[in-house]
Amino acid sequence: MGNQFRSDDSVGVLIARELANNKDPNYDIVEHQGDGATLMDLWSGFDNVIIIDAVSSGSEPGNIFRLDANEQKIPTEFFNYSTHAFSVAEAVEMARTLGTLPKQMILYGIEGQNFSNGTELTEPVRQSMQTIIEEIILSL
Repeated sequence: MGNQFRSDDSVGVLIARELANNKDPNYDIVEHQGDGATLMDLWSGFDNVIIIDAVSSGSEPGNIFRLDANEQKIPTEFFNYSTHAFSVAEAVEMARTLGTLPKQMILYGIEGQNFSNGTELTEPVRQSMQTIIEEIILSL
């Protein structure tokens, strides 16, 4: 998830591109810049889903949040900084209510520092990006 032209908000898209470079046939990579309502259609039919997005919760820039949607409610304040009309958290909670969550859904949120126009990640977010890529590759 993210907007590639809003600095740290692009981290989810950049991670997806890095993972796509691995060309592992065991998973599908989808870049998504739209709202959460469309997300529910995208994950339909998949048993295991990982969503990665920048967050603005007020914690230290680069802080990584790993949330298991099947075990906990997703705090809306994590994914409230967004150009998305219907947030990631709202989509997850709507799917939970409808009984359509995938069997496994992990959300990674990376605390952003700069959400202004631009294409460069801040250093704390860049470092966290590499950590998440490594963790995902090891988990697949």
